[in-house]
Amino acid sequence: MRNFVITVNGTQYEVAVEEVAAGAAPVAAAPAAAPAAAPKAAPAPKAAPKAAAPAAVAGGEKITAPMPGNIVDVKVQAGSTVKKGDVLVVLEAMKMENEIMAPRDAKVVQVVATKGSSVNTGDALVVLE
Repeated sequence: MRNFVITVNGTQYEVAVEEVAAGAAPVAAAPAAAPAAAPKAAPAPKAAPKAAAPAAVAGGEKITAPMPGNIVDVKVQAGSTVKKGDVLVVLEAMKMENEIMAPRDAKVVQVVATKGSSVNTGDALVVLE
């Protein structure tokens, strides 16, 4: 029998291992793993990114987030003109990137969303004239 100390997720366990001859049937034994040392405290979880404070939104047609997620990319800037179907913002939700597109030809009045920010359903992303 050989004794080993194994660390799993920061907790140490003392285990006994028996070597058997090749072809021998393994012997079932009750697990005898017991902590060898006091477990270390788990690291504090990282705080989730906070949603940006709502910015003042200009008047016009607000293009809103259809679902909660993170802004991966902002494809337009204030003052630019867009055609129907142009991508305004890329929103990541449930590990999928969703392109938020312009519903019509318009001029961008304000870009509310910023790359890396979190948004909730209904938050304004872009305002069109």
